[in-house]
Amino acid sequence: MSTLFVRTLREDPADAEVASHKLLVRGGYIRRVAPGIYTWLPLGLKVLRKIEGIVREEMDATGAQEVLFPGLLPREPYEATNRWTEYGPTVFKLKDRKEADYLLAPTHEEMFTLLVKDLYSSYKDLPVVLYQVQTKYRDEARPRAGVIRGREFVMKDAYSFNIDDDGLDAVYFTMRETYQKIFSRLGLPIAICRAMSGAMGGSRSEEFLFPCAIGEDTFVRSPGGYTANTEAVTTPPIPELDASGVDAPEVVDTPDATTIDILVDVANALRPREDSPWQASDTLKNVVVTAVEPDGTRELLIIGLPGNRDVDMKRVEASLAPAEVEMATPEDLKAFPELVPGYIGPQVIGPQSARRDEENPSVLRYLLDPHVARGSAWITGANESNKHVFNLVYGRDFEADGTIEAAEVLPGDDAPDGSGPLEIARGIELGHIFELGRKYSEALDLKVLDHNGKSQIVTMGSYGLGVTRTLAALAEFNHDDLGLIWPEEIAPATVQILVTGKGQELFEKADELAVELEAAGIGVIVDDRTKVSAGVKFKDFELLGVPFGIVVGRGLSEGTVELRNRRTGASENVPVSEAVSRFVEFKSR
Repeated sequence: MSTLFVRTLREDPADAEVASHKLLVRGGYIRRVAPGIYTWLPLGLKVLRKIEGIVREEMDATGAQEVLFPGLLPREPYEATNRWTEYGPTVFKLKDRKEADYLLAPTHEEMFTLLVKDLYSSYKDLPVVLYQVQTKYRDEARPRAGVIRGREFVMKDAYSFNIDDDGLDAVYFTMRETYQKIFSRLGLPIAICRAMSGAMGGSRSEEFLFPCAIGEDTFVRSPGGYTANTEAVTTPPIPELDASGVDAPEVVDTPDATTIDILVDVANALRPREDSPWQASDTLKNVVVTAVEPDGTRELLIIGLPGNRDVDMKRVEASLAPAEVEMATPEDLKAFPELVPGYIGPQVIGPQSARRDEENPSVLRYLLDPHVARGSAWITGANESNKHVFNLVYGRDFEADGTIEAAEVLPGDDAPDGSGPLEIARGIELGHIFELGRKYSEALDLKVLDHNGKSQIVTMGSYGLGVTRTLAALAEFNHDDLGLIWPEEIAPATVQILVTGKGQELFEKADELAVELEAAGIGVIVDDRTKVSAGVKFKDFELLGVPFGIVVGRGLSEGTVELRNRRTGASENVPVSEAVSRFVEFKSR
């Protein structure tokens, strides 16, 4: 380590909030350049390359072939698929000296598609699976947690090309199994979750999430094995209710009842029920949001849902992709004076809107969450300040323009497949696979001649895996209060030799052991620093996370060295003459 390009830190960096970020910086694995942009130092690069190696081995085993595209790409292919605008501000865009438009690749679907189009023309050429391990660029609004969400990151992306959907299905499940093998080799627990395809398109997609409290993705799981990103959870059908016995709507003065909690209290005070008190689940709240299309177009939408649930904006965005969704602003509402904040009801929106005509058939669209059953009766806004209406029945007194999965998923909700109550968990997305179908091949006119000599659109699959994210997940999963604890397969070295004395014979013996270990195929780091105390060396050993240590110190005078297991804390003194063979035994226990 006297010549190794590494400097460890005793204090956490000021901008680091999660363990992986803190420890990767403190251990000298990465160095911040700008928000979401990092330099990979020698130790970090070794770990990164080992993860890439495992990914390549498993991909190659499937018959996939590696290519490498540039990161700087022209505008035209992305314009053909409309993603030049769909990606919005996420894409880094630039011009060359001739004012031609380029982008830094956020992903490469278009380039893979055009490559196959350029070289293949017959069904006989298919199937083919191509992949790359390449740097991607996305202008994240909130780069966070070190390399978990960066603006520059390494990703493995692969694409399959088939003549038919059966072939696509076969590749999809092969890749699904391959991802399981990759994460198994890395020792990372993974939840495979149903997911929304979103702007990527396609008929089927699944995410590979590492369950972790700091994860930015929320997913659900049931005792019966159902797993899904919350964005992809569908509400089990709710039977239509019989509203024949429900009284006519009644407008009631509800002073200052601008929140659901206050409304419930007022309802119980003014209109108490005989059978049970009013609850938040008896109220219908109508939330106004704005969908912002990639071209900047803004549409005001109203979403109705039971008052005991909040709107999950990620679920709404997943349903409305590629539009981004935000809460409506006072400025948005100015054009619609009929929307009285805190007292909005269905009577003036959606199909009931007086603004609806042939020229404006969808103004003030009203979408209901599926938890609102047809025939159900509600307390909701009367579109006047300090007034609510009771007994307003969906299907009798108002209609909607459609449904949208908008409500937050709550613990205990039924799984869509009937496999039991749902548990909510957090996770870090490490991989995502899609059956893209023909979205990109149609947009870019990728056709081949089929068995009958007729031109046919090729069907595609997409399979992404975040390499730098996976490294961060491994750091989150493999650390303690002292530092990192890398699995042997991806550690920067298998063993760290610590010289804990000043005698020249200690350094000479450490060098001899290093040569023997390397000859046996075991990666070694030697801490041969002469002006550093034993205590500092041990702290660095614990921080760096090399799986095993060999201490060459005072025991050498008695012919022994100490073997240490970083993960378990186990140690053992062994004869120095047998150190290598005994170490091989020690690390295999």
